Amino acid sequence: MRNIYCGIADIRKRVFAEVAKLAYEGGDYSRIEKIPYEIIPGEVGDQRDSIFLERAIVGERLRLAIGMSLRPASEQGLLSDGLEETAIAEKYYDPPLVNIIKYACNACPETHYEITNACQGCLARHCINACPKEAISLRHGQATIDQTKCIKCGKCKSACSYQAIIKFERPCQEACGMNAIGKDEYGRAEINQDKCVSCGQCLVNCPFGAIVDKGQIFQLVHAMKTGADVIAIIAPAFWGQFGENVTPGQIVQAMKMLGFAAVEEVAIGADLCAVEEAEEFLRVVPEKQPFMATSCCPAWSVMAKKEFPGMAPYISMTMTPMVLTARLFKKKNPKAKIAFIGPCAAKKLEASRRTVRSDVDFVLTFEELRGMFEAKRIDFSQIEDVPASYAASAPAVGFAHSSGVAKAVEEVIHREHPEVEVKTVFAEGLRECRQMLRIARTGKYDGYLLEGMACPGGCIAGPGTIQPPEKSRRLLEQYKAKAPLSNPLESDYLENVDMIYEENDSWQSSSRH
Repeated sequence: MRNIYCGIADIRKRVFAEVAKLAYEGGDYSRIEKIPYEIIPGEVGDQRDSIFLERAIVGERLRLAIGMSLRPASEQGLLSDGLEETAIAEKYYDPPLVNIIKYACNACPETHYEITNACQGCLARHCINACPKEAISLRHGQATIDQTKCIKCGKCKSACSYQAIIKFERPCQEACGMNAIGKDEYGRAEINQDKCVSCGQCLVNCPFGAIVDKGQIFQLVHAMKTGADVIAIIAPAFWGQFGENVTPGQIVQAMKMLGFAAVEEVAIGADLCAVEEAEEFLRVVPEKQPFMATSCCPAWSVMAKKEFPGMAPYISMTMTPMVLTARLFKKKNPKAKIAFIGPCAAKKLEASRRTVRSDVDFVLTFEELRGMFEAKRIDFSQIEDVPASYAASAPAVGFAHSSGVAKAVEEVIHREHPEVEVKTVFAEGLRECRQMLRIARTGKYDGYLLEGMACPGGCIAGPGTIQPPEKSRRLLEQYKAKAPLSNPLESDYLENVDMIYEENDSWQSSSRH
């Protein structure tokens, strides 16, 4: 289950905090060698068989959080190797973004069905009768499965009157909607990078904390130390992430204490995105294409292009809210650096693209931002609450949860064209998204607006979030209720759209997602 606090979450928090502290303090970076001993003190490990293994895993987590490459267990070296070269104010992610620390992997068994002790050895023998391969027999009063005959059809599980049969599946594989996770020669998880879209669901669903993405905290802090104006643009899913009673005003104050020059809402870019997607939908559907799909979620759009290349032209060419917001403030302050703060791992991949990297310099998750707060010992109870300027509309704030993007676009169309019927359908989780596109391929969704979200629940359930998705959704609704605008068309930032597209004739719309 996502976002139940556990030891893995605590290790992540400590690692991000130590990386931020290392960057803020500067000096001799060789002291990184001591950090695993500070995070995992003592002589006896309490999570794995060996305390030395625990520290080695923490060491690789530190390197990945700094943005360095993962090292195999066979490679000898210090944690600080290559650190000086990474202590710079600008560094994009070197692929792969999502990595598996192999010696942290449990090498879980492959997918199979097991009969548990709940089996009553009943006379009906429903499981035996349902099995098409005669793989189930009764031994010593209990049913048992011959795995060499089992074809994993699941009919026995459905037939059992006692729910005594379970489907065992690797959590990382179950979470991966792209079927991108296999195994190596030792049975450890392995990512097929050709299939992976960096949604990050595997890294938050691995119970052993073996899957980790790279970070930019280190470089962000170094950019601040050079004196650059670093503007944070924060995704609408931030509401409640740092504590239910922590207000947006306190978050802005705290982020300025970290060194950010300003904090802006990505929801204002969502307003612009909703308006542009509405105009695009009316322009192209159904005259030029059968349907249009939203472009906000990079993992969803990359999946669509990988799995359904023929449908790639049907994905909206509108820039994502992150890019629209970043470009808006870079146009106003060309020397500024932009740091996107959000719930998403795939945004890190999006920002690394050639067509986007000039607009977005850094991408951090809410978890990584919390690490920076920890490094600076920010106590929100001691920070004065100041009025927050809500500049975005309620539908734009709603981009953060599933179906929110489609509803915002629908609101825009209905405001300007009340006579137009807008048919929408949405999917959350990449498996559902793939199914939605399969159905669209049959023509069932002709004339529709399709919304895809890689994370089940939407951005509020992204891999970089801190709070449980159901709690985040409730708090997001409170945030929406406080928004002063009821429709994206009311945004004051619409007058800046022309400025966003100035002098960008060479920028290809097909590269926007």
